[in-house]
Amino acid sequence: MDTTGAGPSSGGSANANGNVRADASRIAAAIERRLYERVRTGVDVDDDDDDAVAGFDNLSPLSGGSEEEEDEEEEETVAEKSKGKKGKGNKKSTLKSKSKSKPKPKPKTKQRKAELSDSSEDEFRRARREVKRKERELRYKLGRKLTHAERTTIALHRHHPELTDVWGDLKANIQIIKTVESQQPAGIKLTLLPFQRESLHWMRKQEEGPWKGGMLADEMGMGKTIQVIALLVSDRKKPNLIIAPTVAIMQWRNEIEAHTDGMKVLVWHGQSRESDVKELRKHDVVLTTYAILESCFRKQESGFKRKEKIIKEKSPIHQILWNRVVLDEAHNIKDRASNTAKASFELQAVSRWCLSGTPLQNRVGELYSLIRFLGGDPFSYYYCKQCSCKSLYWKFTDKRSCDDCGHSPMQHTCFWNNEILTPIQRDGMDGPGKIAFKKLKILLDRMMLRRTKLQRADDLGLPPRTVIVRNDYFSPEEKELYLSLFSDAKRQFGTYLDQGTILNNYSNIFSLLTRMRQMACHPDLVIRSKTNANKFITENLSEATVCRICNDIAEDAIQSKCRHIFDRECIKQYLNTAIEQTPSCPVCFVPLTIDLEAPALDLEVNTPNARQGILGRLNLDSWRSSTKIEALVEELSNLRNQDATTKSIVFSQFVNFLDLIAYRLQKAGFTICRLEGTMSPQARDATIKHFMNNVEVTVFLVSLKAGGVALNLTEASRVYLMDSWWNPAGMFLLSEAMDRIHRLGQHRPVKAIKLVVEDSIESRIVQLQEKKSAMVDATLSPDDSAMGRLTPEDVSQICLFSSFHQYSSNLMFLS
Repeated sequence: MDTTGAGPSSGGSANANGNVRADASRIAAAIERRLYERVRTGVDVDDDDDDAVAGFDNLSPLSGGSEEEEDEEEEETVAEKSKGKKGKGNKKSTLKSKSKSKPKPKPKTKQRKAELSDSSEDEFRRARREVKRKERELRYKLGRKLTHAERTTIALHRHHPELTDVWGDLKANIQIIKTVESQQPAGIKLTLLPFQRESLHWMRKQEEGPWKGGMLADEMGMGKTIQVIALLVSDRKKPNLIIAPTVAIMQWRNEIEAHTDGMKVLVWHGQSRESDVKELRKHDVVLTTYAILESCFRKQESGFKRKEKIIKEKSPIHQILWNRVVLDEAHNIKDRASNTAKASFELQAVSRWCLSGTPLQNRVGELYSLIRFLGGDPFSYYYCKQCSCKSLYWKFTDKRSCDDCGHSPMQHTCFWNNEILTPIQRDGMDGPGKIAFKKLKILLDRMMLRRTKLQRADDLGLPPRTVIVRNDYFSPEEKELYLSLFSDAKRQFGTYLDQGTILNNYSNIFSLLTRMRQMACHPDLVIRSKTNANKFITENLSEATVCRICNDIAEDAIQSKCRHIFDRECIKQYLNTAIEQTPSCPVCFVPLTIDLEAPALDLEVNTPNARQGILGRLNLDSWRSSTKIEALVEELSNLRNQDATTKSIVFSQFVNFLDLIAYRLQKAGFTICRLEGTMSPQARDATIKHFMNNVEVTVFLVSLKAGGVALNLTEASRVYLMDSWWNPAGMFLLSEAMDRIHRLGQHRPVKAIKLVVEDSIESRIVQLQEKKSAMVDATLSPDDSAMGRLTPEDVSQICLFSSFHQYSSNLMFLS
């Protein structure tokens, strides 16, 4: 029988498999020990069976090797047996020879250890032990568990030792500048008040210090514009860039021209603005708006489409090294992710200044953008916890790894968020939050100057001001409509809550609350709104052409160059009765240019985007006023009976509401003018001058976006707030509106009347505004007493105000 190698061969294979299984068991035990030690200590440990582990990949018989390999092994065993060797020993030698002839691949742990020297690994272990030791010390010192922000701070110190005592270094190395009265600058015509000369001295010292600028946060109406002009004339280096809201740039120009001599000022606005950098450098002051700044930056970074091509255009103002860049109403850049903020960050300047009476509006995080603009190091930087990477930018092109160091986003943190924002949001005025408030105060004391009218009352000499809240109640019809809308909103919110989709319905929830606010003003703002077409009524809401003189349907409509629409007969009568040789537009008061022989307008064809407002969707013959509008008419009528020369300003956020107010006031015999968001800077300036210089114009209608800030209207002494805000300017609206008139130059007592409808969403908003006001006092107040007036729960609620939890609480508890 030809069985020469069959029996021994099969027996050798069985023994070999047994050995392999024994080796596998030993390897598994070694791997289990290594994994246990790695979990326990956080590092790999050397093991006696490392070689066995390394040979794990070669154990093909354990995983079922190929038939060809098994046949080759049997042939080698038979050949060796024919030489007189035992099958078992032959098989062993065969496995050993194969193991020697085929090199073992290095495992990943071996590769990592080969790349790292012993010293670097020891250093890593020592650093890790040091971090753990510091965490234990801080935990023992505080007597509680550490927060994530506190652990992150300790981790940052490993690669960023300069952050170890950054707040102590700031306190020790940068002293608070004491305010001392400066001399009156020779180049300014106006005599500065004592506190304004103090700020001039402070600003000069700030420009010599490490910040090269700072924040001037005087309360509104204390002459921040004059103080900056005094700084400009005290150092006539050029060029200087001033960025302001559209409504304010003409006021800046007028103030500079009125109070200085020889300063060359350029208003850089409009389609035909100067694009030559050399020409811009020739001016002492260049004035522009945030909208122009953002537009230029966007065209430079992202480009614009022209003939199906993306064209990038360099921004002239970003190509110049300015002597100073001044941001007026600097809270316009509070959103760090907005293009406006990014555009301001990229401006080049020797000195930087932020002007704002309200540097903090909703959350402490809004101060970050101002600190970032001023170049605060390290407070506005992003840091990596794994290396020395430090950057002003959040640079993760692939969303996975840092463009500079390669570490993940989880290993990076914003110093401001970690040290200030997160502790305050998480703990309010308690524990880490209280420490964060103190840190913030250390920083702001060294870069911000803030004085209030109350503190400087003797210097200002302003007349008294009074705030009155007038409470009215819905009429039965209005109450029924409001409760119906409230029930629908509550039911819709309950649906989002049950489905767990609250966070996915931000805009819908905001829209529900906005409708409730509008309903408190006038039902037509909801029922006749274009966005709510056919939701409340089935009739056609087509928009008719309304004449801007008579507020009636324009049967024969024509349009002026300033884009206002009039009935042909109405504008002819207006021109025939005008005294001036060049009459001004009755709406925006710029010189009127209109073709009386032009063909009648067809809005859908000629001016499809023309805004006619809500009046064009109403039947004015049967239109009814609202409780709030009638309350305003009553207030103004009583005022007119007392003193017909007293001027008033009426504020509202809703433009359509201003349309209804204007119609009702004109029917009541009031002469009004209006500031609209669509007006050019020249038209705004002309409208303001018309209100200030004409005695018969007693009411000025202003929307929040068009003129909520940066207006100087000291001719008026009454302010009426027609609706309550909770948006970023909401908590300051009362003071902002009053400060349009209660400022330097005012000689009459000032009164602000806030119209609120009881049993509506407005009463809830008023309560929230009071809490937000307390937070601002706690942050910006020069002493610690304001902090004691705010509870941790208040701070947490305010800081989370923009979240849906706050919206839900507003909606659930309104009644």
